Amino acid sequence: MFKTILVALDTSDLAEQVMKAVDQLNLDPDAHVILSHVISPTESGFGVSADHPSPNPQIGTYRSIEQHLKQFQGRLPCDSEIEIVTGEPVEEILRLANIYSADLIVLGSRGLTGVRRVVQGSVSSAVVADAACSVLVVKSADV
Repeated sequence: MFKTILVALDTSDLAEQVMKAVDQLNLDPDAHVILSHVISPTESGFGVSADHPSPNPQIGTYRSIEQHLKQFQGRLPCDSEIEIVTGEPVEEILRLANIYSADLIVLGSRGLTGVRRVVQGSVSSAVVADAACSVLVVKSADV
């Protein structure tokens, strides 16, 4: 049913849960999976003030993320690729889904509630609201 799947991952423990959900989709060998990670402006160092420099240079961050995604890529039974982009997570996830004409977006939810959800925002809720395709949200086991 789903031929092109965008999987939005971060480097938290939730990424493993998201990949377990992808495994349960019983992907067709003809499917195409895009494993993506969005480096937010603060993670990239562009949103960090000069008096609080980033502990990791961007190239180190990029390589670390790439290695993390490659580990997941090796588990997939179908064609896949890696996309690492910088920007606002919601905008970039939706942009990648549009570029690849994704049939499904898979991403995790940290389960924020109350004031934390209002202050930090909910990437998964915004993606569900604005995506042109189906979205599978994997809840954190901690919720």
